[in-house]
Formats: sequence, structure tokens, C-alpha cells
Amino acid sequence: MKDNYKKIALWQTAFLGDAVLTLPFIKALSLRFPEAEIHLFVRKGVEPLFESQKELTSVHGFAKRGDQKGMGAAFRLGRELGAQGFDLWISAHTSMRSALVSRATGIPERIGYDQPWFNRFAYTHRVMRRFDQFEEVERLMALGLPLGISGTAPSFELNLSEPALEDASAFFEKFSDTPVIGFHPGSTWETKKWPEQNFASTIAKSLDAGFRVILFGGPGEEDICSRIAEQSGNPSEIINLAGKLSLPQLAAYIKNLDVYVTNDSGPMHIAWVQNVPLIALFGPTVRRFGFFPRGEYSSVLESGEVLDCRPCGLHGSSKCPKNHHKCMTDISVEMVWEELLKKVEIRRVGC
Repeated sequence: MKDNYKKIALWQTAFLGDAVLTLPFIKALSLRFPEAEIHLFVRKGVEPLFESQKELTSVHGFAKRGDQKGMGAAFRLGRELGAQGFDLWISAHTSMRSALVSRATGIPERIGYDQPWFNRFAYTHRVMRRFDQFEEVERLMALGLPLGISGTAPSFELNLSEPALEDASAFFEKFSDTPVIGFHPGSTWETKKWPEQNFASTIAKSLDAGFRVILFGGPGEEDICSRIAEQSGNPSEIINLAGKLSLPQLAAYIKNLDVYVTNDSGPMHIAWVQNVPLIALFGPTVRRFGFFPRGEYSSVLESGEVLDCRPCGLHGSSKCPKNHHKCMTDISVEMVWEELLKKVEIRRVGC
């Protein structure tokens, strides 16, 4: 492969969390090729989070539905991208559609994983993903091996726009003497959700302790946040921001929290990459999948019981296949509350 590139395309069109986990590799690319333009392609709607990222020249959203749906559209998109002067294509996605886009670009040097089988026709250089051996950050870093990039993740940060940071700073200024706890009860996958009443009970404890509580939720999660606020017994004491923040604003607000309590979700990764004290609730998925939050201020709470049905899938599912959902219901309010108090102390003493 060449020693220098002028224009690099990085394709990562999976979920929000997957895109956030790509940040260490983006940093490594910029260090290896400091003169190159790096263009990131993500799932449509995710791109605002990365528009201020210093290592990136541009961010583009790929709509998996609508006009860009289907293999024909993927091929046409690939041809269009191939005409834009990229001299290196890197794909972190393993779908057949992503492989087709990559092949259709015709870019002379294309890097991807060696699996699934059809990737052999899509990429000029393939690396082993080693799903069972590495965490996702290291699996992504492996894409740099043909470029002389080591598998060790460099230090990195999530860069946010000044308006988002200023907005969050002004919002939190009035809470400077009060611990602020953020709760995110939503998830794309139903089985990843801790019971609503458990969130409500933990929020009630937080309010009784004199903490300020903020509920966070993305589009479509307004109802669950409203229900939890009502179940807490003190809805008027809760700041419910569900559906009200852009992604950059969400990240900036999370950055200012004393503690963030969340299911396994994309915003969970936004928290740990900003060194926010984090409590992540994991049920249907497990550490060996490689998506646990990292960082010394992150804690993962799980069922203490060994369940033969866990994990039930890479992402969980829409319904517990055993109809008991013990992987989440076994995580008690007391477990979360005890860990929350520890995190508040960490934040107040100083991370």
C-alpha cells in the first residue's frame, strides 16, 4: 500500500454507538496521514455528532431507507463515490450492501474485514475481525494494520461545537452546587431496557437525596420518559429533555452530568468517551461481544445469576425468549443506588 493518501473515505453506517467507537481509529488515521482529508460516512441522522470532529474534513449521512434503499441504489452510490477522488476506502461495516458500495467505488485500494465470505470480492486488502478475541475498538483498529497502524488505540476526544458546549454550560450553571444525575431509559431493543418502575424508583431516591434529575431520550422515547417521570411521584421536580436535544446538545449535556445511568445504548458510549461517571445496565448482551463501556469511571451492572439464556443475541431482541427477562429484572434498584452514590462522590471529589 502507499505511504501517503490525499483523500480517505471511512464507511461506518451502523448504529450511533458503533460510530462513536470509531473515534480512536479516526484519530489513528489522522496521526498516520496528517496531510490527508478524512471523510466519514455514517447512518443518516448521526452525522451532526461528528461535524466538529477536528480530524475530519466532512461527515456524510447514508439513508438506509428511502432513496438509498436496495442493492441497485447501493451500486449507484458506490459509483458516485468512486468519482469523488478518494484514493483509499475503508469499511468498518460487514453487510453485503456495504460490500457492494465498496466494490462499486472502484477505488484502487479498499480495506475491509475478511468475513463474511462476499467481502473477498469487495476489498483489495482484508483483515481478520477476530470477534471472539477483541473488543470493538481493537477490531476497528485492526483495519489500520495494512497501513502500518498498530492495533493500540491512541488517546482521542469527542469534539463538540461551541454553540452546543455554550448551551450546556449555561443550562448547568444554575446547578453548580447540586449533583445532577442523568437517566436514559430507552433503547432500540426492548430486552435491553431496565424496567420502567426501577428507573422511577431510582429517580425518586435521587430526588429525596436532593439531587437534580434529568431524563434523556431520543426521538420516539418521549413516552417512556413521561411514564417514568409520572411513576417517580414527583414529575414536576424532573427535567424531561426527551426528544428536545440535537445529538451535539445531548453529548454536551451528558458531558456536564455528575452521573449518567443508562441502558446499553449509543448515548452510553457518548458518556464514557467524555469520562463521565457512568452506570450501564446490561442484560441480554455480554462483555465478550466487545461493546462494554470503557474508562475508569464506567461501571457495568449485570444480573448476579448465571442464566443459560444469556446472551440471547448480539443486540438483544424485541421480547424475552424465556418470558422472564431476569437478565434485567435481577438488577435491583438497591444495586444501582449504591453505585450511583459512589459515582456522585467521585465526581464531587474530582475525576
